[in-house]
Amino acid sequence: MRINQSMLLKVANDAVTKYVGTDRTLLAVYLQGSLLGDSPLLGNSADIDLFLIHTHEVGIEREIVRISDEVHLDISHHSHSIYRQPRELRAHPWLGPAVYGCKIMHDPQHFMDFVQASVRGQFTSVGNILLRVRKQAGHAREMWESFMDHPRPPEPQDAFHYLRTLEHTANAVAGLSGYNLTERRFLLDLPARAEAVNKPGLYAGFLGLLGASAVDADNLRAWIPEWQKAYSALPGDETPARLHPQRWFYYQRAVDAILKSPSAHDALWPLWRTWTQTISILPGDNQIRSAWQKAGEQLGLLGDAFSEKVAGLDAYLDMVEELIDTWARENGG
Repeated sequence: MRINQSMLLKVANDAVTKYVGTDRTLLAVYLQGSLLGDSPLLGNSADIDLFLIHTHEVGIEREIVRISDEVHLDISHHSHSIYRQPRELRAHPWLGPAVYGCKIMHDPQHFMDFVQASVRGQFTSVGNILLRVRKQAGHAREMWESFMDHPRPPEPQDAFHYLRTLEHTANAVAGLSGYNLTERRFLLDLPARAEAVNKPGLYAGFLGLLGASAVDADNLRAWIPEWQKAYSALPGDETPARLHPQRWFYYQRAVDAILKSPSAHDALWPLWRTWTQTISILPGDNQIRSAWQKAGEQLGLLGDAFSEKVAGLDAYLDMVEELIDTWARENGG
């Protein structure tokens, strides 16, 4: 299937029309994500991020709707109560940027018009930028400290916790110059965000915390069948929407496309993050874990080397915290 931005926007509009016609609790709908940018496709696949705001509390917070193997809807359902204090959303590290840059698709009562206008007011002020990035960095620091409280050989949940800590750390950097990094393009976009704050070395440091120097494109390609085997074994009733079966092609085709590029190491983030989250959900005695364990030990993200990575993350976080403080001084924050 040949996919382009116009086609994806039509799918989004058709979906909104369908939901508006069948759900009387809908107050507003907005579009977010890569579809609003110039390059929504990666590996000829894409998701369409829709946020549905309801007048009542919601029963399901997120759902994945298949359009084709290459395209799916990623729909978040929110109660309108989340948006009651729109000025406070300016400081929210995730929802604030989403509202700021969104495209409103349905808003007969102008609810989202008001919310977005309020969020956009002083959203890019130094004070609000610092509130958002310091929340990211602070959360990362709290998560890192949990490794000190419970020293032990890393289990899959610890390995995934480490990746989430890295995610918050990198987004503290990204937030100084733009939006949060997205999962598939995480490492593709990080160099530009590091350059924007005159710290290009943060990208190389991040790769080091992932153990990227220990592997090459061939290693990553060799892991894909085991990654797929684990992903396919996920129990449907306990699987988060992020790992919905429909999203396999979304990840796999992106990884394949990045592996064919000059920056093959950038495929490590979506591959290892989704693989690790998958293993953290599967039963502990599952034989599927062995391939992941071996790959993690090669990266230095499991086994005896894990403590060295945690120590390295501490030093990296120190640099990011110092960067934020320096940026605040230089910009009058």
